[in-house]
Amino acid sequence: QLQLVESGGGLVQPGGSLRLSCIASGSIVYYAIGWFRQAPGKEREGVICTTTTRYNFTRYEDSVTGRFTVSRDDAKNTVYLQMNNLKPEDTAVYYCAADPSFCNVDYASQYWYFWGQGTQVTVSS
Repeated sequence: QLQLVESGGGLVQPGGSLRLSCIASGSIVYYAIGWFRQAPGKEREGVICTTTTRYNFTRYEDSVTGRFTVSRDDAKNTVYLQMNNLKPEDTAVYYCAADPSFCNVDYASQYWYFWGQGTQVTVSS
């Protein structure tokens, strides 16, 4: 059983930056990590999916391309989501998830084994 804990959320002004962390209770070497978000009244959506270091592939949703980047530190069992140039529409609860998958095009709709509890990101002036 892998436990995931997100942190780093908060209130930021439009154009600002935040870095979210997803810390796992065990090794993530064999897991793809997905970042998802859910805004009030909306369905959960995928943001980024990054495969294991071995495959070294990351899939970004169009809405965050060029603004968000992901990195992983397998030695620390941690994945980071760097969010720059934040917009009000980025406001949501952000979740990380882990699964031994390959970040296919339909990754956001597939079953993910492990989930974190989420961290709130609010972009507002």
